[in-house]
Amino acid sequence: MLDWKNRAGSAPDRAAQPKSATRSYFGGLLFSRALATLLGLYLLVTGALGWYWSQEPALFPVQQNAQIAAEKEGRQMVVGYTTVETLKTVAGTLLDKPGGYISNDRFPPGLWMDNMPSWEYGVLVQVRDLTRALRKDFARSQSQSAEDADLAKAEPRFNFDNKSWVLPSSESEYQDGINSLSRYQARLSDPNQKTAQFYARADNLNNWLGDVGTRLGSLSQRLSASVGRVKLNTALKTEVVAPGQVPQVDEELEETPWMQIDNVFYEARGQAWALSHLLRAIEVDFADVLAKKNATVSVRQIIRELEASQEPVWSPMILNGSGFGVLANHSLVMANYISRANAAVIDLRQLLNQG
Repeated sequence: MLDWKNRAGSAPDRAAQPKSATRSYFGGLLFSRALATLLGLYLLVTGALGWYWSQEPALFPVQQNAQIAAEKEGRQMVVGYTTVETLKTVAGTLLDKPGGYISNDRFPPGLWMDNMPSWEYGVLVQVRDLTRALRKDFARSQSQSAEDADLAKAEPRFNFDNKSWVLPSSESEYQDGINSLSRYQARLSDPNQKTAQFYARADNLNNWLGDVGTRLGSLSQRLSASVGRVKLNTALKTEVVAPGQVPQVDEELEETPWMQIDNVFYEARGQAWALSHLLRAIEVDFADVLAKKNATVSVRQIIRELEASQEPVWSPMILNGSGFGVLANHSLVMANYISRANAAVIDLRQLLNQG
């Protein structure tokens, strides 16, 4: 007689096997759903945080900001105070804005963002240029005079690697640069201190404006190259051209890579944002020089063009339509403002050069 119980197992054993398998299946399913939910929440939170961190800081009133700082610190509003305070505020915005300094982030959402790091780099370029001008020109009576010790420390701090995240971090170096500017500013506004100077002369201002014009000219070319265009190669040729023969001119296609278009756009936005504030401070500290040269209107024209470039971008992405196509080209619009500002800088320098 066959032993059916031993062959097929007992009834409780047969019933237990499906229940165990079912329990394992539903347990795995619940774990997968919980993991997917957590991942979805993480992506939602980081996405919202990234959107918030991507908001560009608003323009601030330069003269009022300097007056409040002077009253808070109990300092005098001497010539140069507004320029230094504005430079400190612009540099401090990189560290204090929502999300802080993002360019060196190694974790989401900062790791995924590229527009705000480009904006930060644009601001940093103008901070570096004016800090160098302070050290090289504004704080020195002549080329043979000694440079200010604190400004000599501030300039290399701001020229530190903008993507260093540890040992030392970019933020710590830039904060040290701001602290050096504060020490120079404290000595400048102290009537008992004679070691800090600020010379608001036309030649000093003209030297810095030369750097400004170079930056704006480069930005204008890079923005215009978003649609691609044929550029003449202006490199000097060594070959001799026979009389009556037309020289051969090389042509090359100049075009900003598609993945870099938004980066160039936001770098230009950052430079324009910083420069508009710095020029408003210059208008205060160099008021006598500008009035004497009839150049005040020229400065205000530059500021007007730069501030116009800060209008909100309502499109979710930087469009790159052709010049007269159906879609807009945000880079060409920005290039228009930057070019007009650069032309005004050239006119301003000519006025400053006149006797």
